[in-house]
Amino acid sequence: MSYSVGQVADFAGVTVRTLHHYDEIGLLVPGERSHAGHRRYGDDDLDRLQQVLFYRELGFPLDEVAALLDDPETDPRDHLRRQHELLTARIHKLQEMAAAVETAMEAKKMGINLTPEEKFEVFGDHDPDQYAEEVEQRWGDTDAYRESQRKAAAYTKDDWKRINDEFNAVHARVAELLDRGVSADSEEAMDAAEDHRRFITANHYTCPHEMHTCLGEMYVADERFTAFYEAIRPGLAVYLRDAILANAARNG
Repeated sequence: MSYSVGQVADFAGVTVRTLHHYDEIGLLVPGERSHAGHRRYGDDDLDRLQQVLFYRELGFPLDEVAALLDDPETDPRDHLRRQHELLTARIHKLQEMAAAVETAMEAKKMGINLTPEEKFEVFGDHDPDQYAEEVEQRWGDTDAYRESQRKAAAYTKDDWKRINDEFNAVHARVAELLDRGVSADSEEAMDAAEDHRRFITANHYTCPHEMHTCLGEMYVADERFTAFYEAIRPGLAVYLRDAILANAARNG
C-alpha cells in the first residue's frame, strides 16, 4: 500500500513543501510514482521519514541526518537505540527546565523573587509557596493581598532574612511570656501582640486590629497554623490569640 504526499504530510504533521524538499535533496525519495508522476510513499518510506523527524527533533541538521541514515554500517535498530537515549536525555533536561519554570511561576505568584537556592537559604525546608493557590483563592481580591504582593515582589534575600529574624523574635517574646506564666491580657502580653500586628503591617499588609483578631482566631481554628505555633511552644497558638483579642479590646 502506498500513500500520496498529502496523506503523508497529514500523518507526519509536516508540510507537503517539506516532503518535496526532502525528495529534492535525496533525504527521503518516495519509492513509487503514480502513472501521472506523482509521489507515492510506502511503508519503508514512512519508516525513514520517522527516523528523519526523530533526528530533526533532536536538532540534527539535514546533512547529518542523511549521513546517519545512509551509513551502511549502521543497523536500523542502532538508530532507534541512539534516538531513545537522546530523547530520554532530552526529556530529563526538559523536565528539569519545566520544574525550574514552575518554581519561577509560583515565586512570581507569591511575589517572592528568589532563586530556589535563595529560598532554601532563607526558608529552609518550609516552602513559602505551599499555600499560594489557597491564599490567592481566599484573599486574592482584597487590598491586603495586593499590598502583600507588591511588598513581597520588592524584597531581596537579605530582606527576607531580616523579616524572618524579626518574626522569630516576636514569637520568641510571646513564648517567653507564656513560659513565665504572664497572663494573656497583661500589659506585657498585649504589647507583644501589638508588636506582632505592627510587624505584619510593616512587612506584609496593613493590619488593623479587627483584621488582627481574625488572624488570631485563625491561628487556633486552622490546624496548620496551630501546629506552627505549637512547635514553637505548646499552648502558644491560644495564648497569642488571647493576647491579640485583649490588645484589640484595649484599642477599642
